[in-house]
Amino acid sequence: MAITPRFVLLLALGVVPIVALGGGSLADAATVLGVWLLFMLALLTLDLVLAATPRALAVERVLPARLRLGESAEAQLFISNRGTRALRGVLRDAWQPSAGAASNRQRIALPAGERRRLSMLLTPTRRGERRVEQVTVRSVGPLGLAARQATLAAPGRIRVLPPFHSRKHLPSRLARLRELDGRTAVMLRGQGTEFDSLREYVRGDDVRSIDWRATARRSSPSMAPSLMVRTWRPERDRRVVLVIDSGRTSAARIADEPRLDTAFESALLLAALASHAGDRVDMIAYDRLVRGRVQGAAGAELLSRMVEAMAPIEPELIETDWTAVPSLVRGVTSRHALVVLLTSIEAPGAATGLLAVLPELTKRHTVVVASVTDPAVRDATATRGTRSAIYRAAAAERALLDVERISAAIRQCGAEVVTAAPAELPPALADRYIALKAAGRL
Repeated sequence: MAITPRFVLLLALGVVPIVALGGGSLADAATVLGVWLLFMLALLTLDLVLAATPRALAVERVLPARLRLGESAEAQLFISNRGTRALRGVLRDAWQPSAGAASNRQRIALPAGERRRLSMLLTPTRRGERRVEQVTVRSVGPLGLAARQATLAAPGRIRVLPPFHSRKHLPSRLARLRELDGRTAVMLRGQGTEFDSLREYVRGDDVRSIDWRATARRSSPSMAPSLMVRTWRPERDRRVVLVIDSGRTSAARIADEPRLDTAFESALLLAALASHAGDRVDMIAYDRLVRGRVQGAAGAELLSRMVEAMAPIEPELIETDWTAVPSLVRGVTSRHALVVLLTSIEAPGAATGLLAVLPELTKRHTVVVASVTDPAVRDATATRGTRSAIYRAAAAERALLDVERISAAIRQCGAEVVTAAPAELPPALADRYIALKAAGRL
């Protein structure tokens, strides 16, 4: 049961007769007030009895299965009145705040035996499962004094996927891959590349690529001698293993985005690029437990399974156990692979475990460590106008020196390092992959 503001207003009007009879006795005023209270109580009871029961409603949800973070979707709620009286009132849909409901309260007027559709625009503000379990309906009586209220079960959920903003960098990187793959006039030669075809020598070609046997076979007394050169393309069907750190350092927000989300963007762009290049991509999200895993997928299925696996993953406020990472990689492949570790290298203490396992990984694999850096730290080093700004600049310089020290230690272990701001890390990691591909290191 609920009381409306109209009832409170009418009840307050009972003071008017008492003020009008101010010259009368106190007993007369109490009598008038008592009669008025009994009258209002009778009206309230009558209105409550005549109000339609909200428990006679049947509720059904229709929701999209998934959408990307930043996009909007329409959530539909179908309400059927199975009672004998028309229902008039307010419905509140209990979406959690991060679902981004435009308005969670809607007025309804539903005659007996009819069905209505209510629509609500959702614009989620966080990745993951956005859930709703129930709706609350308040049915107001015909006098508008009282209302019946009931909470009805109406479960539903929407999976909010990573936005993949970095896909805008994909066309330019694919064009560079096509050059490496021999689909344009650019041909490469180097260790770890595959033989593609033979063609005639032209000025500017590397003389080391001349195939003397093919030249001898092509030459004849009736023809002018022509040199034949080999063309090469990067090897395909290589293994790329993405290991995403979901430990406590991934919870830090940089440029209003968690480190983990930036790691997801970088992993998606690299996976799309490597898949187009014909390489096999596997993903593991790990801290002390495997939070997400994608193996054996290719093409469009790869990205679909990756975003599905990434959606519910949240940073865990525990230290990552790096000692288990080499065995995780061995469980994916025993062949030489490109192992990309998406983590943080800003804190020397947190990087100790990573540095300890890098020699074991670099013995068998090409390893790249990718870490997002805070552009505000670098900006702080340039501001030194006040005493507090000088202290802040000194702290920022120390933080940058820590990153350089850890980066140097990683390179000494035989691994590559990629560091950049959140918006720049995905294309920087993709460029490093293309450079390794061109050098024949994959």
